Amino acid sequence: MGSNFGWDYIYRAWGGEFVEIADWIGECFAQCDRLFRMPFHEPMSAFPVVQDVGLTGGSPRHSPDDLRSKFNLSAPKEKTALLTFGGLGLAEIPYHNLTRFPDWQFITTDKQAPDLPNLVNVGGTTFRPVDFMPLCGRVVSKPGFGTFSEACRLDVPIVSLTRDDFAEAACLLAGIRRHCFHRIITPAEFVEGDWDFLQAPLNPPETDLPLDKAGNEAIAQAVVNYFAKA
Repeated sequence: MGSNFGWDYIYRAWGGEFVEIADWIGECFAQCDRLFRMPFHEPMSAFPVVQDVGLTGGSPRHSPDDLRSKFNLSAPKEKTALLTFGGLGLAEIPYHNLTRFPDWQFITTDKQAPDLPNLVNVGGTTFRPVDFMPLCGRVVSKPGFGTFSEACRLDVPIVSLTRDDFAEAACLLAGIRRHCFHRIITPAEFVEGDWDFLQAPLNPPETDLPLDKAGNEAIAQAVVNYFAKA
């Protein structure tokens, strides 16, 4: 298996009858031959064999110049932001705030986004968020391993909302605080504020320890080694 959290960790926090469910999940995890434990993780102590690996994720498939031309992106990198919330979609994104930044360009994958002059909607296309990250001065997101991992692999700063009802969020936010230029904002700042956080200075990483970014290769090599011995 490979992850940065186990479902026993998620359900145990719910308490009550979910404690018994978490115990059962932990017993299942105990039968795992090997866990590839990714960064920004909880202890994952139910797994008997743990191999720590680096960040995983996709890599951009298109050149920045091609994307700039195709989507008419002309703003400098420091004034280009990717808005991506994946499967953690918000009930309402205050897109009206984008009009306060006419010299910025924003990229979204939200198919329901309004038609605004400085908003490029790539939802429903074959392009992925990671394809646009090299063009961006920051990624605005909610806590999610995939987005955080891909942004960190490409050294793109992250502006993240907090998420108190998401047990994994604390591990993810602690990870980007340690290793990434970042800014953490509350849902109220995002929904009710005027988005001044876009122009606020980014916080530097708390440590200068290098972050392993070669999780894809480590897992692939382990698979190759396994079958080579079979």
